[in-house]
Amino acid sequence: MSAPCGLICTAARRFARQSPAAAPLCRLLLGPGFSNRRNMSSKKQTDHLERTASNYRQNALYPAQVCGIVTESETVKRLRIAVHPDFSFKAGQWVDFYIPGVEKVGGFSMCSSPGLLQREGVVELAIKYAKHPPAHWVHTVCTVGSRVAMRVGGDFYFDPLPSGPAVDLLLVAGGVGINPLYSILLHTSDLLRLNQSSAGRRFNIGSAHLCYSAKNTEELLFKSSIIEKCGEFPNNFTCNFHVTQQRAGVEPHLQPFVKSGRITAEELQANVDPQRTLCYLCGPPPMIEAVSKTLMDLGLPKDRILFEKWW
Repeated sequence: MSAPCGLICTAARRFARQSPAAAPLCRLLLGPGFSNRRNMSSKKQTDHLERTASNYRQNALYPAQVCGIVTESETVKRLRIAVHPDFSFKAGQWVDFYIPGVEKVGGFSMCSSPGLLQREGVVELAIKYAKHPPAHWVHTVCTVGSRVAMRVGGDFYFDPLPSGPAVDLLLVAGGVGINPLYSILLHTSDLLRLNQSSAGRRFNIGSAHLCYSAKNTEELLFKSSIIEKCGEFPNNFTCNFHVTQQRAGVEPHLQPFVKSGRITAEELQANVDPQRTLCYLCGPPPMIEAVSKTLMDLGLPKDRILFEKWW
């Protein structure tokens, strides 16, 4: 289900040119229900805002409109969202997600790249079904044309500079923790394409290995696209999909990439160079804590292990 994102973006741009201030613009697009809810006490808002109160946030809150909805799995919907022309983010960051008429504020990581935003004026969010009001709204109420507002935040991102230090990426995801890491993977592929097309600016990126764990292959989001990226950049990208509760047979095209059981210390060790590896982790806290300890035992400095805990 989709709508012409270009038309929505154009409408947002017309509104945007009238005023640089985000709050009046959001009130125009989202209506009085949004304005009233913004005046409620912070205590009534959400645990997401409290959990991330110490994280970096942009000041601007931007209007946005859903222009596409895709069923990514039985439990996950991916939203394609047309955003304000001044909206920007770094690969790996999240948004505060404001919904008219819903008191609680969602917190969802982008699963698209900054390059897609530059090319098409849209971002994507993959949101798992839950009873938490923002996620529940996405799965039961949200339609193409639904209006929301978003503010970017987060200290977890990959944003290398041209000619920066050499880096190899180790991306470790559990469940829907794949979202920010998929954004980082897409951004890395965009940078590698820039390297191929530009004789001047070069990003010093070596390899990127993804370890992605889920209950079964049905819950592995973006798996086909990830495999395509590994095929497009065979000298740079590799991945292993780990399934812990697989009951059905694994499809033939996935078999070379699928391993039964949890991510192992041996796999991590094979992809750790203490001088070059930068590791990004996102998933359930117990997984992050276990993997972080293993990586430090393998000699990876603590400041080269970055993580996002969502549950």
